[in-house]
Amino acid sequence: MNKKQESPPAKAAGEIGGAPSRAPAEAPGDAGEGRISRTLLFYERPVPLNRETHRDLRLRDHPGDFSFARCTNSIPVAGIEFPEACRDYPIVFAGTSPAASIPTVLVGLRADENLFVGSDGRWEPVYVPAFVRRYPFVLAEKPEPGDFTVCVDEGYPGLGTGEGEPLFDEQGKETPPLQRALQFLGEFQGQMQRTREFVERLASMDLLQPKVIQVAPKDAAAFVLQGVFVVDEARLREVDDAALRTLFDAGELGWIYAHLISLANINSLTLRLDRRH
Repeated sequence: MNKKQESPPAKAAGEIGGAPSRAPAEAPGDAGEGRISRTLLFYERPVPLNRETHRDLRLRDHPGDFSFARCTNSIPVAGIEFPEACRDYPIVFAGTSPAASIPTVLVGLRADENLFVGSDGRWEPVYVPAFVRRYPFVLAEKPEPGDFTVCVDEGYPGLGTGEGEPLFDEQGKETPPLQRALQFLGEFQGQMQRTREFVERLASMDLLQPKVIQVAPKDAAAFVLQGVFVVDEARLREVDDAALRTLFDAGELGWIYAHLISLANINSLTLRLDRRH
């Protein structure tokens, strides 16, 4: 399915999405201890959603089952999520450079380990990022600016042709569950675009600085988490009034302080690691 940014879900006949120009990718980095998890996170086989080939596809609802997110240590978040996310997770900017970084919550400190998902697949009773809640759907960028392909992860066990809610009706039109999913995807994509502009502003003001996170588990060897940036609070205090006003008017000054407050959660994340092991 094709979507224009901030537009209603497309209702074209036939193929809903062509081959994406590149894989869906909001999360930077490679897997490995001390680094942020792989780009696609828990998406195993994302393919363009097609109203013909997927006409009989059904989605089984597994409320509260987040087993698919058990093996990731970081998840991208939009700036609008900062006020809620900062209560439970450290929010850092992950990437190879400040301008190319993406706000990310740390849900674990070791590779392939989410400390908020238990062995039963339940997420602890805290805020669940929108990136997780949109699964198994995702938008992939196409060559045209602002144009996207709706993809679905065929590796998700909840997809099949037997039980569950159909994605398309007998006429090949989107059913209400799929319409809601498409609306959520569009809203999330719009917020991520706004967040990218926020990051560009921070980078242009030279406010994002590299951060090496020291992790010292109780009964294991210490290690570091690299490849992240944080806002330099000292530099923030030196920002001129006009630039500060720009951040304030955009509603981004609150995001910055939510991010700074969230960094205290690194200690609580280390304690979670100690309890898990």
